[in-house]
Amino acid sequence: MRRLPVQQEASNTLNFNELATDIKRWGRELGFQQVGITDTDLGEHPEHLANWLDKGFQANMEWLREPKRVDPEALIPGTKRIISLRMDYLPAEPRIHEILNDGNRAYLARYALGRDYHKIIRKRLQHLADRIVAAVGPFGYRAFVDSAPVLEKALASKAGLGWMGKHTVILNRSAGSYFFLGELFTDLPLPVDTPVTNHCGSCQACIDVCPTKAIVAPYTLDAGKCISYLTIEYRGVIPVELRRAIGNRIFGCDDCQLVCPWNRYAQASQEAAFTPRHAFDGPPLLDLWAWDEATWLKQTEGMPLRRMNYPSWLRNLSIALGNAPQSAAILTALQARKQSLADSGQLDDVLAEHLDWAICQQQLTLR
Repeated sequence: MRRLPVQQEASNTLNFNELATDIKRWGRELGFQQVGITDTDLGEHPEHLANWLDKGFQANMEWLREPKRVDPEALIPGTKRIISLRMDYLPAEPRIHEILNDGNRAYLARYALGRDYHKIIRKRLQHLADRIVAAVGPFGYRAFVDSAPVLEKALASKAGLGWMGKHTVILNRSAGSYFFLGELFTDLPLPVDTPVTNHCGSCQACIDVCPTKAIVAPYTLDAGKCISYLTIEYRGVIPVELRRAIGNRIFGCDDCQLVCPWNRYAQASQEAAFTPRHAFDGPPLLDLWAWDEATWLKQTEGMPLRRMNYPSWLRNLSIALGNAPQSAAILTALQARKQSLADSGQLDDVLAEHLDWAICQQQLTLR
């Protein structure tokens, strides 16, 4: 992205209130459901992050300690405002309960079923920046989509897009929480929006439903217990005591969102790119287990699923197959894959541990 100074003479004559109104309209025309604007003061959020890190709840994500994460002006010098935008991703037929309740099928977080949102939203942000340039001339900006040390949920909250729920996900009264966030850092002195108030009240449905009890207190998530972290970010051995709770979730988890009362207002996405690819919308576990790495790479091309790697894919499937209803076919498939990986020298210690566990679980249920 370009980094250009605002032309001083032009900035003195601009009506920034009108420009902010235009930016919000352009954002909606580009497929964003809401646009808000905030300054660079993150309020209490940096302190909350520091306390969270001090307690070790970041697991092995040490990159979250980057100081620039809590200082937008240090990240992009000259930044005066952040334009925060949200885009819905919920499929028209999410079928969450249907898939989660069938232990022979694979569940993947609903955000990950279509094309990679990073590329889609970043391109839309560039289009928005181009419209601003066309209206006011060159200005300083930088676009982000979950791709840099940006405290995006804090920014979205300050920009009025919603409030931080007890599950640490942004909630919106008219849209729930099934949406992506993107940001455009800018040196334009735009008027800022007012944050909305918190409407979680006494509800703690998200805390109660978490399969691994990762939400250890309201607004506090222990990433080391979170299924999304364990199945996506983490590459090591998943603790034995958490494997049963993971069930058939092989990439992420939506349970805390699923039970949230505000998601009764969630809107189905109108983005064709987010339409679930058939191969991943509740497929049989054994179908996915049969894929070799070349097939996995082909099937996941251009998808958020590439955030994991193939060994982690097999690790996660191993847990799901170990949790599946007893089946001689599953046991045979697990044993055959273990042998073929061993024969080819591709059976590392992490995968072997999970395969052995899954085989043991199936053997126990078949006795």
